[in-house]
Amino acid sequence: MNGAQDLSIFSMLMCGILLLVPLLGIWYLKLGLAKKLLISTLRMVVQLVLVGFFLEFVFRFNNWLLNSIWFLTMITVAVFSVIKNSGLKLRHFVRPVLLSFVLANFFVVLYFNFFIAKLSFILDAKYMIAIGGMVLGNSLRANIVGLGDFYKSIRKDEQLYFYKLSLGATRFEALRDFAKRSFVSAMNPTIASMATMGIVSLPGMMTGQILGGSVPLVAIKYQIAIMIAILASTVLSISLSIFFTVGKSFDKYGVMQKSVFAEK
Repeated sequence: MNGAQDLSIFSMLMCGILLLVPLLGIWYLKLGLAKKLLISTLRMVVQLVLVGFFLEFVFRFNNWLLNSIWFLTMITVAVFSVIKNSGLKLRHFVRPVLLSFVLANFFVVLYFNFFIAKLSFILDAKYMIAIGGMVLGNSLRANIVGLGDFYKSIRKDEQLYFYKLSLGATRFEALRDFAKRSFVSAMNPTIASMATMGIVSLPGMMTGQILGGSVPLVAIKYQIAIMIAILASTVLSISLSIFFTVGKSFDKYGVMQKSVFAEK
């Protein structure tokens, strides 16, 4: 099987014309999103082109230090996105959430490369950045839901939390139900996607493998492996994020500090 068909300049122009479909819908329904959509599309194009040129260099050089720095850069950007979109204060959360993401994602990616892909060079750029990007992207979305929901639900049901403490529960015991609900909210989309995968949709990993020339059965194996890696990364990163941030978010009396939330 051959690799994916290259897209010419004419093809990309035709792709741009396809953008008229959502723009016409936005205009007709008066949604006021046209400017935001165009800016986001332009940013996507510029960022992907720049990253594409950079990855050409990274893949060719394939140095373990450069690969690790680039993956760490990806993680750092993801962490800023998680905190910002969770409605939490950046200064308060950036270090513990960054630590949790580094530990969770480096562990899962290196485990995948060594035990599953069986690479002799586990920091290989193509695998580390491609697999890491998929794992990180999915755990990012789950962490926005999970971490944000955890602290917002405590603020919403603060009296219930205090009631549990008054009955003699430890802070861990009082927070356990809040954490459980956050985990369910964060993991439900991934679990639902897994339940219909292959019938309702052909996922990105599998599609990329097939377009790249792999036979379908090989693509399926990689897709199964990456989905399990995503689940592992999601659980690890949310668990560590909550564990590392709780210590800084509550005072010695168990009261959550109001400064954890970003100012509106």
